[in-house]
Amino acid sequence: MAKQLHKRFSDEEVKMLLEKYLSEKVELSYLLEILAIKRRRFFELLKEYRRNPARFSVQYERKKETRRISKQVEENITKELEIERRLIENKEIPLKTYNYSYIKDQIYKKYHQKVSLPTIIGRAKREGFYLPSKRKKKEHTREVLTNYIGQLIQHDSSHHKFSPYAEERWHLITSLDDYSRLMLYAELVERETSWDHILALQTVFLTKGLPFSYYVDSHSIFRFVQGRDSFWRRHYKVTDEATPQWKQVLDDCKVKLTYALSPQARGKVERPYRWLQDRIVRTCAREGIKTVEGAREVLRYEVDRYNNHQVHSTTREIPIIRFERAMREKKSLLREFKIMPPYSSTKDIFCLRMKRVIDPYHKISINNLKIRVSGVPLRKEVELRIVPDKKTGLTEIRFWYKDKLVDTQQVKNSDLNLVQF
Repeated sequence: MAKQLHKRFSDEEVKMLLEKYLSEKVELSYLLEILAIKRRRFFELLKEYRRNPARFSVQYERKKETRRISKQVEENITKELEIERRLIENKEIPLKTYNYSYIKDQIYKKYHQKVSLPTIIGRAKREGFYLPSKRKKKEHTREVLTNYIGQLIQHDSSHHKFSPYAEERWHLITSLDDYSRLMLYAELVERETSWDHILALQTVFLTKGLPFSYYVDSHSIFRFVQGRDSFWRRHYKVTDEATPQWKQVLDDCKVKLTYALSPQARGKVERPYRWLQDRIVRTCAREGIKTVEGAREVLRYEVDRYNNHQVHSTTREIPIIRFERAMREKKSLLREFKIMPPYSSTKDIFCLRMKRVIDPYHKISINNLKIRVSGVPLRKEVELRIVPDKKTGLTEIRFWYKDKLVDTQQVKNSDLNLVQF
């Protein structure tokens, strides 16, 4: 590649050649060959020379354009950084560091202004809104270990004080597809129960399909562990002999279950938890949110942004785009959800289960609540499939005997007292 004109010729040399052309001493074709430029460029130079021969020059300095942000944007960056400082200094709020990405999103959300992350970090360091890391971060390898969507669903819950103004901690339940990093389910609940986790399964299975496997820790909702989940010193059942309610749903749907041996082994879902926790806490603190309903609104906004707008740091793709592309390319292990006989309703799959024996009065007892059951012989075992509804305050109990639905009844949630579920 030929060097630029100003690097090959001085101003005087170019002027001399132009004068020879004007005096018709040298042909144009010869000059173009010497200067190694196009015809159009030559006549541009000739025009500039004729306009002002004394100031003509082919030398130039590349001007470095510095794009300055407006005074209003500067003020908004400082305003948001000051809010962050007050939150960090408040001992009642569990925030120890600045989150510059969050500030960037807030500036766009509140003021409809776009500003780069390095700009915010630069202003923060210059104006004293910066806290150096106290501990050295451990290096970890982040990679996708699965080849298909639905191959592995990371599922867990986190108990955290998401709002400094709330009296209690809440539980965050999420399900994350390992391949796409799409968050398939996310919900905040005041008290964690097996039923809440069953509702998470119902949402994923009915909207996305049945995955190949789930990956969870050894929480008592997911796994019975001998020596931990019983108050009696003599154990009649060992680990994994007793089947928790949540696992029974997976068994019915033929979904494999794998247990993680440590939180470190579940890094993919632990990092989104920390990310969500941090953002929910900051927003609740800024907006004075006190109720779980208000925090759920924040959660929905953050999950939508994470799934549909944010490029994931590991996959370098937006989760929903990666998920949908895998579907188109048939890189999926998701199966269509179907109700298998003898059942005919999703209520018989996504439910709490227990067994009772019909007493001489044709009744069963659940937590001291007596219920009369028809269609089942005395002293025979009947299977109960229980579906609570928090909105109506009623629980539907479906009675099964020898693979037949023999009765259906509704009772108040308070009368049934399913606290242990």
